[in-house]
Amino acid sequence: MMLLQYIFGGVVTSLLGFLLLLRHRHAKKNESGKAGIHAVRTQTARAGSRCSTDVIVVGAGVAGSALAYTLGKAGRRVHVIERDLAEPHRIVGEFLQPGGYLKLIELGLEDCVEEIDAQRVDGYALFKDGENTKLSYPLEKYGSRVAGRSFHNGRFVQRMREKAASLPNVLMEEGTVTSLFEEKEVVKGVIYKSKAGEEMQACAPLTIVCDGCFSNLRRSLCSSKVEVPSSFVGLILENCKLPFPNHAHVILADPSPILFYPISSTEVRCLVDVPGQKIPSIANGEMSKYLKTVVAPQIPSEMHDAFIGAVDNGRIKTMPNRSMPANPLPTPGALLMGDAFNMRHPLTGGGMTVALSDIAVLQNLLEPLHDLHDASSLCKYLESFYTLRKPVASTINTLAGALYKVFSSSPDQARNEMRQACFDYLSLGGTCSTGPLALLSGLNPRPLSLIAHFFAVAVFGVGRLMLPFPSPKRIWVGARLIASACDIIFPIIKAEGVRQMFFPATVPAYYRRTPTQ
Repeated sequence: MMLLQYIFGGVVTSLLGFLLLLRHRHAKKNESGKAGIHAVRTQTARAGSRCSTDVIVVGAGVAGSALAYTLGKAGRRVHVIERDLAEPHRIVGEFLQPGGYLKLIELGLEDCVEEIDAQRVDGYALFKDGENTKLSYPLEKYGSRVAGRSFHNGRFVQRMREKAASLPNVLMEEGTVTSLFEEKEVVKGVIYKSKAGEEMQACAPLTIVCDGCFSNLRRSLCSSKVEVPSSFVGLILENCKLPFPNHAHVILADPSPILFYPISSTEVRCLVDVPGQKIPSIANGEMSKYLKTVVAPQIPSEMHDAFIGAVDNGRIKTMPNRSMPANPLPTPGALLMGDAFNMRHPLTGGGMTVALSDIAVLQNLLEPLHDLHDASSLCKYLESFYTLRKPVASTINTLAGALYKVFSSSPDQARNEMRQACFDYLSLGGTCSTGPLALLSGLNPRPLSLIAHFFAVAVFGVGRLMLPFPSPKRIWVGARLIASACDIIFPIIKAEGVRQMFFPATVPAYYRRTPTQ
């Protein structure tokens, strides 16, 4: 019996020891498993902290959407962050010049003006003191589909966003970017609030800010001096027949120009320029009174009733006209584009042409680069962007600023003579018409050609004054006219940069070579 008890006790002890050993091994296995899971999670977290995006684009307006599509089509991984992805409703950004349409074709985005009831625009009609002249774009050497286009801005933007978001490597997200974040003076990405209000961080080797004229990020990326010479008051005229179909109409009114152009098959956009930063109040009826008593009497009879009807309708919107030359502060890891970077008076409708042209320039520069992570080399290389964009940008910017000043009335007789000379010069036809229209449309981005035509108008104005015979007063007014022309054009050229505008080949950045990959 004692032997049996001893054997049984040994078996139980061995069994308990075996169970304890199994438990110990199982515990060690569990600990090792937890450690393994922790290691995997750490690796995953580290992988997530790396830049899985090549480019962050802040803003999905015309510039941001077009840029996202262009970079995405080239194989870049793009993260677009836009404050509001609902269809925007604006009274500017509705007119695309033929030069801008050619850029749409170059970028593969020309179908974005289809199926939005966009209207073809073949030129301008100019009105002054009961006279008018029709000016046509010089489109003879281009295909029949090339012309200007006018449309609802929101419809165009939504088409661009849809096309960009259709690419598998483009992520379009609704969120508000609050700041750029930097490490060792290199921009690494952005901090933003998601649609749900959660603070997020996105990183990429290159961040491109395209958040428009009200940008809150431009301060660290450019030397921003924004001027607001006037505001546009926007109306939509229903079922209004323009005197010259498929043409934009410019009324040289007092005190400043009025624009009309079709934005759909049944609607005409009217933009009334109101000089200065203070405009009549819409809320208390001062604006309606101003439009009816000051503006309406200067509008051609064919559009008068439709204009009064639009005022009575009450859907009046305003937009400050901002002007800001491009003065970049090259920053490693970041770039500024679109209206956040460079603005001009919207009288000539050149903003989208400049933005699309800039995107084409940037894409050509980035095309040979496979890796964007060397921020300092990339920043140095992209300094050439600011020079290469100048022919188109500076021509359109200078023309917009100069034309606005010339087309506005003035108590100065010399300035008014310049205004009349411009109208008469364009009415001559031939090169006097097609030359300025080629500049205006973005088809001929040559600053020297712009200067030649501008001073040809001034000389033409002096010639008018000298006929039928010169008098001391006429000679004096003629001299002041030339001086006035210089006062208009030279400050704009200075702001644009004389060297980059006229002698780009002398700028060292013009010859930047692609960084070694």
